[in-house]
Amino acid sequence: MNSDTKSETSISLTREEEDNVEEQQGLRAPVIFEIIRTEGVEELARPTLSLMVSGLIAGLAIGFSVIGEAIFHAYLPDAPWRHLVESLGYTVGFVIIILARLQLFTENTITPVLPLLLEPKVSMLAKVARLWSVVLAANVVGCFLFAALIALFKPVPPEVLEASLSISRHMMEIEEGQMFVRGIFSGWLIAALVWMIPSAENAKLWIIILMTYIIAAGSFTHVVAGTVEAFLLVLNGELSLSGMIFEFFLPVLAGNIVGGTILFSMMSYGQIAKEI
Repeated sequence: MNSDTKSETSISLTREEEDNVEEQQGLRAPVIFEIIRTEGVEELARPTLSLMVSGLIAGLAIGFSVIGEAIFHAYLPDAPWRHLVESLGYTVGFVIIILARLQLFTENTITPVLPLLLEPKVSMLAKVARLWSVVLAANVVGCFLFAALIALFKPVPPEVLEASLSISRHMMEIEEGQMFVRGIFSGWLIAALVWMIPSAENAKLWIIILMTYIIAAGSFTHVVAGTVEAFLLVLNGELSLSGMIFEFFLPVLAGNIVGGTILFSMMSYGQIAKEI
């Protein structure tokens, strides 16, 4: 521990003990901010093609959250507790995406936004807009491809396919206002997940599982994972494309942005603005 960080009332410790104190203190909020901001700067500088490919793979990977949930739904008894167990399957796609460092739109409601908050210029805003548009479009294309694979080629057992459709129908029963509100909670949780990861150390996997499990268990709406479900209904002839866009996609997209960017990102910046 450096002498300039010791308080006037600090006790005398050995160097090893001082190191132990520093380890137990964890990362300070400004340090977490700088880690995520640096990642955001790197993401903003990536070539468009790299973002597109990464976002496409993420859109495909998130489909395994839908299938993971459907597998539990299909084979568990129809009991009040089934929803709590099947929600574990929802975490699969997020584990793949986050640990594989793929581009997921809702993660980008905080990561590239922090550089913009620190440097609020038109040029930086344009970079964020490019990242958002490219990643979101690539995610949607990946979601469509995954849904088409499931609906047309039926690689999963019939009971799992029917379970995925049942889960999708349940999502579309939510009215537009609630789609937006629940999207706020989902966006906030994903942004909080991104904020927690730098200090999670060996617990990253469990943090990802916990936070994304809550999204499923709480029936909060996520624009990318939900797009796979919505496309399944479109391809099955149960939902129009316009219905998907106006009843699901736009309300949830707005909610995720409000929760991740306007609420979590700006509040996180506000707590450390005087320290950086």
